[in-house]
Amino acid sequence: MSELTRKEFYQLAIECRERALDLARHDQHRVVPAQCALFNSWLAELMRYERLVLSLGKLERARPITRWHVMGATFLLWLLFVFIFGSQIPTTGQRVLSFALAGLLILIYFVPERLYGTTVELLEGKMLRVVETLEKILLSQEMGFSEAAFFQVKENLQIAHEELRQQIHLAH
Repeated sequence: MSELTRKEFYQLAIECRERALDLARHDQHRVVPAQCALFNSWLAELMRYERLVLSLGKLERARPITRWHVMGATFLLWLLFVFIFGSQIPTTGQRVLSFALAGLLILIYFVPERLYGTTVELLEGKMLRVVETLEKILLSQEMGFSEAAFFQVKENLQIAHEELRQQIHLAH
């Protein structure tokens, strides 16, 4: 655990703005594994600071599980099942199993990704929570910024907050 300095806080505000604008470039209802990995590494950095751990400690890591991961795992399990139990199942059973797999894959395709992975919209919600926490710390005057630095940090956080709110609103 380390203390959050003014310089690091200033950098975090800039990063929030950049990350919010970067997330806006992606489809809100899709899981983007690269964005999930970036968020997870950034969250680990945030958890180094005592002041942020208290309010963000329960924030969960992003799950970079895409639709194709789930479909591939289902298909792999089906193949293993066929190779292990294929000789014990009659031909009609194998046909029924094949149709069941096709139906299951189609069903999985239509299941929303947010049920098993962290979509960009959910990442934006997590980012919004970080931005709101930083805004609370800024407005409490605990950091001791000069007036110019205060307004620069405030502007960066406001831009990030507005962009995240707008993207979440557009996703609905």
